[in-house]
Amino acid sequence: MLNPAEAERIARDWLKAWNSHDLEAILSHYAEGAELTSPFVVQLLGNPAGIVRGKENLRMYFSLGLSMFPDLHLELIRVFTGVNSLVVYYRGINETLAAEVMVLNPEGQVIKTMAHYSTA
Repeated sequence: MLNPAEAERIARDWLKAWNSHDLEAILSHYAEGAELTSPFVVQLLGNPAGIVRGKENLRMYFSLGLSMFPDLHLELIRVFTGVNSLVVYYRGINETLAAEVMVLNPEGQVIKTMAHYSTA
């Protein structure tokens, strides 16, 4: 089971990577075969399934997102801890509220993420 302090550390490191716009730091949080499901995938890539699979595809997707939102800044609201998973609840683009469910491998890297969004 993931302890609350470790979940908080992972979440803060993840947010720090995004806020620094450091693509390699962002990708370091994801395993090679990671899968991300997000409504933004539908919007940005025109992929109706909303899924990006694999680290190289995540690199392309995240790079696109960083270029489209050069002022991106994420603000942590809360971290929820689960068994080998966490939820990062944060404020993102245009005050949008977001919650990302992250399932982790034994090395603490994300293997599956499901992103959820709501307007503030």
